[in-house]
Amino acid sequence: MAERIPIAPNPTFAASEAPRSTSASTGERVFIETYGCQMNVSDTELILGILRPAGYRQATAIEDADVILLNTCAIREHAEQRVWGRLGELARLKRTRPELKLGVVGCMAKHVGEELTGASAAVDVLASPDAYRSLPRLLAAAGDSTQLDLHLDRAEQYEGIDPVRTRGIHAWVTIMRGCDKFCTFCVVPYVRGRERSVPPDEVVRQVEDHARAGGLEVTLLGQTVNAYHHDEVGFAELLARVAVVPGIRRVRFTSPHPADFEPQVLKVMASHPTIMKHVHLPVQSGSDRVLARMRRSYTRAQYLDLVERMREAMPSVTFTTDLIAGFPGETDEDFAETLSLVSEVGYESAFMFKYSEREGTIAHREIPETVSEEEKGRRLTRLVELVEVIAAERNRAWEGREVEVLVEGQSRRDASRLYGKTEHGKTVVFPANGARPGDFVRARVLRSTSHTLHGELMVAQAGLALLGGAA
Repeated sequence: MAERIPIAPNPTFAASEAPRSTSASTGERVFIETYGCQMNVSDTELILGILRPAGYRQATAIEDADVILLNTCAIREHAEQRVWGRLGELARLKRTRPELKLGVVGCMAKHVGEELTGASAAVDVLASPDAYRSLPRLLAAAGDSTQLDLHLDRAEQYEGIDPVRTRGIHAWVTIMRGCDKFCTFCVVPYVRGRERSVPPDEVVRQVEDHARAGGLEVTLLGQTVNAYHHDEVGFAELLARVAVVPGIRRVRFTSPHPADFEPQVLKVMASHPTIMKHVHLPVQSGSDRVLARMRRSYTRAQYLDLVERMREAMPSVTFTTDLIAGFPGETDEDFAETLSLVSEVGYESAFMFKYSEREGTIAHREIPETVSEEEKGRRLTRLVELVEVIAAERNRAWEGREVEVLVEGQSRRDASRLYGKTEHGKTVVFPANGARPGDFVRARVLRSTSHTLHGELMVAQAGLALLGGAA
């Protein structure tokens, strides 16, 4: 599942110079706050691609918006609570600006839509992940009552819509929507619907468009991305086609499911230098008992065998993962097995969570809680501590080595430094020395922490070290 990265409200969209207006057809401005995973970021770009042809413009500040949309996540209770808190703030804003339109879209709209209409009269529009095409109509009709479209559509792939990309050199490209796994803890199949794959020609078209616009890197997205299958084209063939698109220097994908990794995918990854040698491989637990209760459809031994086969095909491959602490029925012995698996694999980092019961899931209906919140917290703390130690050790192994870095932007802590990523998913921070986002540079790693490599460019001027990149 693509469920991991908590993303703060992000107003980093280009501003339109069109004048403000109270009519959508003449430039009503929309501001979108995105919560959740990479799929939600991709959906925000998709929504902008739907609203722009309808006459909407992007606002760079919430104060300038005529429409505010919260693109939401329902994976965990904490994600929903953040949105409830934000809705309270926006309701107060709307009392001072009654003409402001407020919408909630995405997973939470589908999960708790009735509660949103009943408890928050400030919400004008609700739309599920399959109902984004309805947004221009819903917004135009917004008024005295909440306008909503919460249907799920197994045929909806948003084919032919050009997302409004917001990250420059990088693009999220959704290749499949929904999920058929029905893991007992997961709400995704209920809020995003059943699995369906985007036609391969459409995926390649989007990647080619991104490359023509100067893009260098793509990440293929899906709830279980390697389950992709459209007619006779499987994930391995699609990945190979994307890997050779002219201009694309790096290809990533997330999140794969361990049970769907066919041998041909490993061959494609190993044979194409543009495919990055980093895999986010969610495991959730190291215990066969817990994995069976989660309905993860693989065992500990099968997971470890897959890791070993990947390392045989790509000796330098790195792994990150997802882990849940305190799933119902998890004993001390089960948790110890998770700790031992983490040590055996040696993850570079992990997204770790206390189990959060989600209404509507199989676990909510059939598997009662057995682990206290206090014990969940203790186990989560132990997981975090272990992953941090392992990550620090693995990062120290890079000290003194040269790495190729795709420069992504300015360091948040020091404006004189830039940061970028290696092919193994490592973040490197280094003095700018004339380098710019979109440059490929070589850097020597001088020191490290559990999260970051710190280095220097191999020559005084970054321009002399470039291996290629944006002009």
